[in-house]
Amino acid sequence: MISHEIDYRIIGDDIQVVEVELDPNETVIAEAGAMLFMEDGIQFETKMGDGSEPNQSIMGKIFQAGTRMLTGESLFMTHFTNRGIGKRKVAFSAPYPGTIMPIDLSKIYGNELIVQKDGFLCAAMGTSMKIHFNQRFGSGLFGGEGFILQKLRGDGMAFVHAGGVVMERQLNNETLRIDTGCVVAFEQSLSFDIQRSGGLKSMVFGGEGMFLATLRGTGRCWIQSMPISKLIQRLSAVGPNARKESGSVIGGLGSLFED
Repeated sequence: MISHEIDYRIIGDDIQVVEVELDPNETVIAEAGAMLFMEDGIQFETKMGDGSEPNQSIMGKIFQAGTRMLTGESLFMTHFTNRGIGKRKVAFSAPYPGTIMPIDLSKIYGNELIVQKDGFLCAAMGTSMKIHFNQRFGSGLFGGEGFILQKLRGDGMAFVHAGGVVMERQLNNETLRIDTGCVVAFEQSLSFDIQRSGGLKSMVFGGEGMFLATLRGTGRCWIQSMPISKLIQRLSAVGPNARKESGSVIGGLGSLFED
């Protein structure tokens, strides 16, 4: 597999943009609706599939597109190609405040990266994107964020979006427990599972949630400080329909006895 070689730069701090520079006939694939601007000479085409398998059958493309719907993504992807003379630029914006992570898949273990289901932004043509089911029982039963994931495979650049600040951690035959939803991506050499956060008292009153994501083994992982699910939860807690006491377990119990 040989992906197109693309140049890029990340613009901004809190709400970032990735600007991709394409040579003639180079292509970048992106999620539908991610494009911010494109220069004259860039042509785009909406396709069913990522284009990594040009000889794929129609049924294969339909199946691949169908599995993308399970992750909550669009049925189609947009392919941007430089059809002009000389270099041309196209830019993609992040869907919410956070960080755009440029990842060279050729430097990832096995050339495969497991990414949260809504984390993919764009990638060089030749990058394969497939659905990845976590086989762990706990993940399927308790961790909706970690049960259905995406697998990026290739040897070019891919760009992943994360909420808030991103931390990269290298595990060396270690275990790391993380707030569910805060795992952005990890190498396939790591084992991923969802487990109880502790005893009953800690689960109910600890404020850390009932379950935690667990990564084990040797490899790299990326963690986000503010996933979109947590951001929505925080905003709804202070919205016009939020109850003043909703942030308190005691307050929530007390509301049961109000008239």
